[in-house]
Amino acid sequence: MYILGISAFYHDSAAAIIKDGEVVAAAQEERFSRKKHDAGFPSQSISYCLKEAGITIDDLQAVVFYDKPLLKFERLLETYYAFAPKGFRSFLMVMPVWLNEKLFLKKMIRDELKKIQRYDKKKLKLLFPEHHLSHAASAFYPSPFEEAAILTIDGVGEWATTTISKGKGKQIEILKQLNFPHSVGLLYSAFTYYLGFKVNSGEYKLMGLAPYGDPSSEQTKELVSIIKEKLVKIYDDGSIYLDQQYFNYSVGLRMVKDRKFETLFGFKRRSEEEELTQKHCNLAWAIQRVTEEIVLKLAAHAKEITGSNNICLSGGVALNCVANGKLQNANLFENIFIQPASGDAGGAIGAALAAYHLFFERERTVTTAMDAMKGSYLGPSYTNEEIVATAKTFNAKYKRYEERDALNEVVARLINEGNVVGWFQGRMEFGPRALGNRSILADPRNPEMQKKLNLKIKYREGFRPFAPAVLAEDAQDYFELSTPSPYMLLVQQVKKELQKEVPDNYQQLSMNEKLYFQRSTLPAITHIDYSARIQTVHASTNKTFHELLTAFKQLTGCAVLINTSFNVRGEPVVCTPQEAYQCFMRTEMDYLVIENYLFSKQQQPEWKEKDDWKKMLKID
Repeated sequence: MYILGISAFYHDSAAAIIKDGEVVAAAQEERFSRKKHDAGFPSQSISYCLKEAGITIDDLQAVVFYDKPLLKFERLLETYYAFAPKGFRSFLMVMPVWLNEKLFLKKMIRDELKKIQRYDKKKLKLLFPEHHLSHAASAFYPSPFEEAAILTIDGVGEWATTTISKGKGKQIEILKQLNFPHSVGLLYSAFTYYLGFKVNSGEYKLMGLAPYGDPSSEQTKELVSIIKEKLVKIYDDGSIYLDQQYFNYSVGLRMVKDRKFETLFGFKRRSEEEELTQKHCNLAWAIQRVTEEIVLKLAAHAKEITGSNNICLSGGVALNCVANGKLQNANLFENIFIQPASGDAGGAIGAALAAYHLFFERERTVTTAMDAMKGSYLGPSYTNEEIVATAKTFNAKYKRYEERDALNEVVARLINEGNVVGWFQGRMEFGPRALGNRSILADPRNPEMQKKLNLKIKYREGFRPFAPAVLAEDAQDYFELSTPSPYMLLVQQVKKELQKEVPDNYQQLSMNEKLYFQRSTLPAITHIDYSARIQTVHASTNKTFHELLTAFKQLTGCAVLINTSFNVRGEPVVCTPQEAYQCFMRTEMDYLVIENYLFSKQQQPEWKEKDDWKKMLKID
């Protein structure tokens, strides 16, 4: 039985195909369209998934959309009615889209599928599970648990913004839900907006900025108090009440009412390019801490009402890996599984799995592996012929290695010598993280590497941290990590013995001075609070990357590499060999490896493209 799952029309559109409950393929539309967070119908993703599965649309038992549009429309109407006459301008913008398109989603899906290939419309079954059920299914069914508590937290689906469910066998039962406009995700996004980052894409910047805040300062303590006393009431079960007089997302065109926030916090909303100051950092720390408190209370309540020792997480807030690390350290649950594509993209997988187990009532086989996501390597791969064709297109010079061991030894040596390497292997990752198949790699011991990668490779803000990829069997030698973290979704501390002391006046230093102070023997991946967002690399899911890390360890004694996504600011992660080569030549990367082919920057023909392309880089 083949089922196609689709998520679309909000952000991060994606498609996924499952076969008899097994995830066969999944990809985000942005990787093909090259439009960051592409929200359009995922035609190219669907085409890829069908090709990977070796089937046609007529072979599908069902096509499943990840939410219920009519229920969402009901929420919009009731919200506008409740706030009227406020929001009239927003109403005039939103309604034509719904009346002309989204209310006729069944027809739109059928028409878009017809553009991909001809099929028998009479055979096509369309299903629409609720948004948070899709999230819950995406987390529980691929997990290694027979039963578990399921916590989904995001901005908003139809009505729900947070749900607590119980999963057992093939069944998922939603036990409690928090409804719009009271939303942990929208609260966090409101501060993302106020601190000058883009909503639905800049939340991870806010998370990365938070450690620069000074938790001991009176200003920071006051900011926490203001948030909890004026903006959000937090109940013991983790549910929240947001005072809507300060927010504008319900019916307005902005997340918050700027003047009211200015009055509360004493400074204006930061513009996108405005310099970050200590007050911005302190506010980031405050909202991150409040968010962590809410997540921990929600998880504790999930434990209370389910009685489970396992928990599965999904929804956009589950990508807050700092909160995930705090949850792990709280020891509320024995085991945690976090869906690697926890945002809306992962809803495509969840929708398909929900249909398989709940609508078609097919039994679930619990995986004996780490999980059933296959390392999240679910995207396209490319043949040697396609790689060589790309090289010919650019008249590129390369060396092909017959033996992987020899290539790994060379790449390990190059990284040890301070070079930055683009690393393109196998199937592309599904979800927001590069996990060793579409990655840029470098030496974490190099104190200049964070600055070089941010400013000369990624062309992004210097404060943003980089993640370590570490051999799973060696992770505990470097980090306070007691479990696998294969999807870069847990933040934990660098080992005490690797840390270096900061000066007594550390909190008085400027942001840049804090940033470039060496805090450990792995300075390029150690954030300023001695934390790191860890990826454990397992031979069972990525043998190729594991072997490279092993070669680096054999050469240097260090089992850790910097792993950042293979892209530049504002662009999606590269998908094809051609995109990889272009990104390599446009930036100051030193070497590129595509499968067994090694490209040296010094040996390439002159790159004649002007630097005008940099002007097109969007703030992400």
